[in-house]
Amino acid sequence: MTTPHFSESLIAIVADLSRDLPVSQRYRRLLEAMLRIFPCDAAALLQLEGEQLKPLAIEGLSADTMGRRFKIDEHPRLEKLLRSRAPVRFAADSPLPDPYDGLVETHDHQLHVHDCMGASLYIDERPWGVLTLDALEPDTFDRIDPVELRTFIGLAEATVKAAARMASLAARAEREHQVARALQEEGKSFEIIGDSPPIRRLKEEIAIVARSNLTVLVQGETGVGKELVARQVHSLSDRSEEPQVYVNCAALPENVAESELFGHVKGAFSGAVVDRAGKFEIAHGGTLFLDEIGELPLSIQAKLLRALQSGEIQRVGSDRYRQVDVRIVAATNRDLQKEVADGRFRSDLYHRLSVYPVEVPPLRERGRDVLLLAGYLLEASQRRLGIRALRLSPEAQQALMAYNWPGNVRELEHLLSRAALKARAQTHGDTVMLQRGHLDLEDSLPKGPDSEPSAPPTFTVTVTGLPMKEATDQFQQDLINQRLAEHQGNMAATARSLGLNRSNFYRLMQRLGLR
Repeated sequence: MTTPHFSESLIAIVADLSRDLPVSQRYRRLLEAMLRIFPCDAAALLQLEGEQLKPLAIEGLSADTMGRRFKIDEHPRLEKLLRSRAPVRFAADSPLPDPYDGLVETHDHQLHVHDCMGASLYIDERPWGVLTLDALEPDTFDRIDPVELRTFIGLAEATVKAAARMASLAARAEREHQVARALQEEGKSFEIIGDSPPIRRLKEEIAIVARSNLTVLVQGETGVGKELVARQVHSLSDRSEEPQVYVNCAALPENVAESELFGHVKGAFSGAVVDRAGKFEIAHGGTLFLDEIGELPLSIQAKLLRALQSGEIQRVGSDRYRQVDVRIVAATNRDLQKEVADGRFRSDLYHRLSVYPVEVPPLRERGRDVLLLAGYLLEASQRRLGIRALRLSPEAQQALMAYNWPGNVRELEHLLSRAALKARAQTHGDTVMLQRGHLDLEDSLPKGPDSEPSAPPTFTVTVTGLPMKEATDQFQQDLINQRLAEHQGNMAATARSLGLNRSNFYRLMQRLGLR
């Protein structure tokens, strides 16, 4: 005859099946119900992981039991439970060693003569783990109703299956949330502001490469807007309806980088309580933007190379490969060729990433673009600060034009935000005028209240009497030498300032005898 305790506990377990509970709480409530129904002093739920059993919930056992892993070949009682589809009871004088010797909570921390039994749990006809019951008094389990025990074991299996399904749904929901967030980001405007020759060339390069599936390596100094370029590549591509997923490689600790990129399966490491998709899977069909790729640890570079070569990834802890369709856009402020030469970056990965390199020009080479950017950023600031109008005085404009911008567009954005706050605090009216003094750029400007920003250096070349070709060569030689001096010998920067790509620039220098 069914006991009231059994009926009440049964109802509670069934009710829990439809509740959204953390996995650990769900299993703990299952054991609490078991202790109410069956006379025992300790109970445990253990999951099979490879060749060992891992405790997921315990009652009446010492806390350190949760940290133990019971190797099946070292614990014959647990091995016997796993091999049997029926409950197994061990006699008090059983010669088989008890896995819980010294772990049952008693006043003297010693295991007394007791009753011990357990049962295997199967999910979809495959062994999942075991339930164990221990009592300090022998013959305690004589009073257990076998029908009630089998019913409870069936409910335990249903609980485990429900927990796994809910965890899987949670993992899928997380992926969909990340995809939705990526798509929402894509809905924003990512306009590249500027009309200088270097920016016009950059926009042309983006338009050329965007429609292809080529891997793009975006290069440039810190703060020039590499992420903006990557977003433009994606938004103009045939993948624009799919997500662009962002990964900051510089913020990836080496011990979690593989999991973040490729995902993991439940139990792959401590804390991996559910299956989790990595960034490659989330970006399937779309674009994966690997920012600060030069910071990626060498150990991860090899795994990334395999993913790029084969389109296959492997979740941490899994032996199954997954095929992904992802377009890669990477960005770096490092000279990756130098990193390769110094042994800090794999040459094969560099060549795989740099199929189509795109160089983003620094702000100091963009001329009056600084004023266009200032206008764009001030419009955003006035909305954010609740100011009707933010304006730049002529002196402030001159100051912005004269500054060298080592931090590029990001520095300009932060500087204008600070200046807007200072100007607002000193203004009583709807229009806030940013003055030169609000910018904190005095050290970079010419001295004197009426001085103008220094003009770019000029040069002259005497070509009187020379034939056209020789005069042209002389002019080009002098111009290149002057630009090299302006850019402290930086060949890439000199090529950009002349409106040439690097390969054409190097060939021109060779023809002119400058190399």
